[in-house]
Amino acid sequence: MTMYKKVVTTPATKRIALVAHDNMKQELIRWAQEHKEKLICHHLMATGTTGNMLKKELGVEVEALISGPLGGDQQLGGLIAEGKIDVLIFFWDPFEPMPHDPDIKALLRVAAVWNIPIACSVSSANFLVSSPLFENEFEKTIPDYDRYLNERI
Repeated sequence: MTMYKKVVTTPATKRIALVAHDNMKQELIRWAQEHKEKLICHHLMATGTTGNMLKKELGVEVEALISGPLGGDQQLGGLIAEGKIDVLIFFWDPFEPMPHDPDIKALLRVAAVWNIPIACSVSSANFLVSSPLFENEFEKTIPDYDRYLNERI
């Protein structure tokens, strides 16, 4: 299968998805508090519990989706495929198996397919937010689904 690509511009104001496994939520909150001034310039969304914790602890607007194990990870994946998320910050626990591991794998896969920057640890999240691209427009390539679909019909 040939997947054609096209170039799109990611806006300066990013749509950032924040996700954390239960025993990583406090680490994500600490990280978000440290980078609050950068994060508040963007549209933040998160899976249910994480989003509500971030709202409470940071005092900022966070669009809370449903909880990850109840479909929130898949909900985020759908938003990525629709071009409605620009960055994924996902603090996952590599030592703790999750009952919804297939959903998590699917989320990470769709983020890779649509060329979404992903941070999965404090260090990678620090690199991401310290990049000049974090606060500026940048171009990236994504699958050209319209062209793919037109050739298949």
